Amino acid sequence: MADFSTRRRQRFISEEYFEWLSNFHIKSIEEWKHTLPANGTEETKRAIAASWRAKEQFELMLLRYTAGEPIESMPHELEIVVAAYEEYAVLQRVARDDKQWPVFLLNELADYERTVQLIGLCHLLHRRDLLPRIAALEDGVYRAQDSLYEDLLAYGVEGRVDVDQWYHELYRDCINSIYGDTDEESLADLDAYLEQWYGSMKLAPWHDAHLDLSESGGAYFGYWAIEAAAVAYLRELDDTCLRHHLVYPKDLVDFAREVGNRTPTLPVSPGESVSAVRTGQVCPETGIWKASGHNVPGVMVNKGERMPDVFAPDKSGAYRQQPALWEFDRKA
Repeated sequence: MADFSTRRRQRFISEEYFEWLSNFHIKSIEEWKHTLPANGTEETKRAIAASWRAKEQFELMLLRYTAGEPIESMPHELEIVVAAYEEYAVLQRVARDDKQWPVFLLNELADYERTVQLIGLCHLLHRRDLLPRIAALEDGVYRAQDSLYEDLLAYGVEGRVDVDQWYHELYRDCINSIYGDTDEESLADLDAYLEQWYGSMKLAPWHDAHLDLSESGGAYFGYWAIEAAAVAYLRELDDTCLRHHLVYPKDLVDFAREVGNRTPTLPVSPGESVSAVRTGQVCPETGIWKASGHNVPGVMVNKGERMPDVFAPDKSGAYRQQPALWEFDRKA
């Protein structure tokens, strides 16, 4: 296996730092399962501990990616991250006595970026089944309030809302890239977006964290414009001109294109029925299957065959092959 300096995906990270910080995250996640912060009501303290666990879990996942760890484990890690934020959502809503309180405040830059990173990862890691769960964390307050949030969800969730407004101006080029009339226009917008992405993130708590990789620092886990990569993948763009950008996670795009459809078959207990499976998984039952979120006819698939792509229009109206979540409709 290549040495660490060759394997790593950003030049700032060292092997010593990676080992220290990954161990720190693992220990912190475990600690905050059994320890509560000192101040606040019992409900508030439980919510804060859960938020820290979720944050550590997310940063550990991206830290591993930055260090050059294999991507194959990330689809499962992403589900763990989403589950951690769901746990936080439950506790935070109890603490605030508000059933709609969002996990991420989209008007705050760091929260907004994490939200679109999570949604982008769902597409790039072929975990679109997690998109409704992420939407449930935010929709009570933010449904139909932001274009990029809605557009990225719309590629995998039916019934999203087309809006022409957004919370942060720096995302304008990313949003425009989704609606480019040509691939060249979309790529130019993404190139401009990636060029200014890091400099526009000065208010994020992790900005410039690579300048202090000591144990008293430890805030650098990678700088990644995952949402831009998701757009390039969803629009099926030739992203050659984007790959020189340090913050462009090209390996995730390669995974989505080349490896993502090799999703392992979901384990099924004897006698258990499976009502939904993803493109590339083995069909558990012969019958008619419908692609969730796509207004297309059902497809006959035989048990043991691989679930197909769906041929459907993307956001630009162009018909393309796309991975899908397939739901069992009826026996043939």
